[in-house]
Amino acid sequence: MPRTALRICPLCEATCGLTLTIEGTAVTGARGDREDVFSRGFICPKGAAFGALDADPDRLRNPLVRRDGRLREATWEEAFEAIASAVPALVREYGAQSVGVVLGNPNVHTMAGNLYPPLLLKALGTRNFFTASTLDQMPKHVSSGLLFGDPFAIPVPDLDRTDFLLLLGANPVESNGSLCTAPDFPGRLKALRARGGTLVVVDPRRTRTAKLADLHLAPRPGSDALLLAALAHTLLAEGLASPGALAERTEGLGELADALARFTPEAVAPACDLTAAEIRDLARALAAAPTAAVYGRIGSCTVEHGTLASWLVDVLNVLTGNLDRPGGVLFPLPAAGPRPRPAGPGKGFTLGRWLSRVSGHPEAKSELPIAALAEEIETAGEGRIRALVAIAANPVLSAPDGRRLDAALSGLDFMVSIDPYLNETSRHAHVVLPPPPPSQSAHHDFAFNGFAIRNQVRYSRPAVPLEAGRLDECEIHARLVLAVSGRYGSADPSAVDEMVIHGVLAKETADPHSPLHGQDPAHLAGLLTGENGPERRLDLMLRLGPYGDRFGVGSAPQGEPGEVQGGAAAAAAAADTDTDTGTGMRTGTGTGEYAGGGGGEGLSLERLLAHPHGIDLGPLRPRLSGVLRTRSGRIELLPDPIAAELPRLTAALADRPATLVLVGRRHLRSNNSWLHNVPALTGGSNRCTLQVHPEDAGRLGLTEGGLARITADGGSLEVPVEVTDTVRTGVVSLPHGWGHDRDGARLSVASAAPGANVNQLLDGSRLDPLSGTAVLNGFPVELTPLP
Repeated sequence: MPRTALRICPLCEATCGLTLTIEGTAVTGARGDREDVFSRGFICPKGAAFGALDADPDRLRNPLVRRDGRLREATWEEAFEAIASAVPALVREYGAQSVGVVLGNPNVHTMAGNLYPPLLLKALGTRNFFTASTLDQMPKHVSSGLLFGDPFAIPVPDLDRTDFLLLLGANPVESNGSLCTAPDFPGRLKALRARGGTLVVVDPRRTRTAKLADLHLAPRPGSDALLLAALAHTLLAEGLASPGALAERTEGLGELADALARFTPEAVAPACDLTAAEIRDLARALAAAPTAAVYGRIGSCTVEHGTLASWLVDVLNVLTGNLDRPGGVLFPLPAAGPRPRPAGPGKGFTLGRWLSRVSGHPEAKSELPIAALAEEIETAGEGRIRALVAIAANPVLSAPDGRRLDAALSGLDFMVSIDPYLNETSRHAHVVLPPPPPSQSAHHDFAFNGFAIRNQVRYSRPAVPLEAGRLDECEIHARLVLAVSGRYGSADPSAVDEMVIHGVLAKETADPHSPLHGQDPAHLAGLLTGENGPERRLDLMLRLGPYGDRFGVGSAPQGEPGEVQGGAAAAAAAADTDTDTGTGMRTGTGTGEYAGGGGGEGLSLERLLAHPHGIDLGPLRPRLSGVLRTRSGRIELLPDPIAAELPRLTAALADRPATLVLVGRRHLRSNNSWLHNVPALTGGSNRCTLQVHPEDAGRLGLTEGGLARITADGGSLEVPVEVTDTVRTGVVSLPHGWGHDRDGARLSVASAAPGANVNQLLDGSRLDPLSGTAVLNGFPVELTPLP
């Protein structure tokens, strides 16, 4: 008899709840969980294809170990013994910096990928750390770090209450949202307009999101920072800025007008290819809205001035008084996040604490640009990367100049991949450790709940028992930590989790500001529940977090210390939350609701398991005082690194724009390079074509379905042409994540329609200097028709 099981979807940032149909151990169907407290039954094609992904015959079932130059199946013991033999020996001979670590995008979609990489880095002691962030959102981390003192303090649009939403470089109807976790993003945009709100989309393509907008502006790609600077200039010059109570909590307001003086609408308009009137009208509409949210994403991050654009997004939110305000942008408060701290100054955020060895790229958030990975492997000398640990990463396709990186990886002394597939990157590994399919894994969204538009908490245990011969993904990571640290065989994998638990509790009980001060760490550890180490760690995080039960020591929290509780913002929040308690936990008796409150009845794993559809913790609330960790204890609106970068933006006003530039694009049935092997998600409009405007096609002699050679800094590609007016003139679009044509990969579906790797057009030299993020959008290209 078929049965059903609940599972949070791990295939994009929307984190929708799924109801899986299971026959035996096979997932035969997936639909939206209508009782899920966050997604309320919404599902997209990726979630509907959960079963096909789960059962993909190309997924690796057993570890692979390279012997005599070939990858062959091996036992788990053989795989970890190979790692334990190679990596510590390389570290002893060449030092800790001889090992690099690279994390890919799917890493943040799993519990293991969130819990264990910090332990791996600590065990290795390396600073050669690279992630997909420098191909995506690192500019937002850097700008938030400089503004608020914490690179993870990223405010998100209050989608369900805002009156005016300005989206730049974002296509959430097809991406499902990013750094803004929101199931059914399309429905929320339609609801915004239905309640009389305004949606403005700034994008060089007429995307599905743009088609929903009240106003669509199509500027020249890469000009986002200039446009945003002109909007801020207009607010200041015309006396439209109204930061309200934020003015008293902000440094640099007085200097901002002078810093942006050159960016008048008239000066910026030619570079943006918009009119000065369009820019002024947008600034005035933004200022006039009762509440408004400005939101920029990957199209405004992966450009030459990505950090400045990310900074200016929140400058506008501050100038309009919409930062930390219901209906504006707010800071989520995730249930498994850190214990709220008293308000006050912090350590701040510093860039460039160390530099990459070869080109001297500054670190950002402890990461080096992934575009520099190849040179760090190739270049001889002390500190050369000789071994690499790649976790859910495929930088051969996702990073610039994949051919160079492909060659560099083949020269490593040793490489480990944690990956379910033998893909374009993992095919170089000496050991491949395959995690089980998602149906056999537990799930909690540690990362994405920090960007969610509503506070909630959900957890799903494995829907299907772990298949014989497989290891749980968390155990794979724990064993890897032991293997690279030279402790494999001398300690049980569970010791890794227990070490973390006892370390956290020892710190908490020694902290005079903690409600656990003076308690016995061993006793508290014994109170934790859970079937394994990862569940015990989740229980610990929930208990110590902002809604936690604190092990029954004292009462559950009644709001975060330092929160803004008074004024119009609090009144607006109260008016919208008449069913919420003072803790922000939804009361009631319906499934998934939680009557939390004082008296020690806070959150724990046991209470979460009692609510399989999740617990609604209420709408986002103002909490700026609890977020700020700058040295001044205030919003630092014009930090020195930003001020030093503005002259380069000023110089861009005089740049002569390229005749033709390229942008990427997303598809609802795709997620970078890692869903192209699922037949249900391929074909149709999800194709790797070069979109060209009819006028440009006519001028260049390109025809629908014909071939074109596209050339840029890193080389050239041959791609099929799609003539469409959904892309503006002077712009062509080629999607990201394709290029599945390398020998040795085992991706039978993806290799049948490999597409072209757009990142091969780049040589890695184009970077946003503050964040080290690769410029993947708005770079110049040349097109030639082919027979």
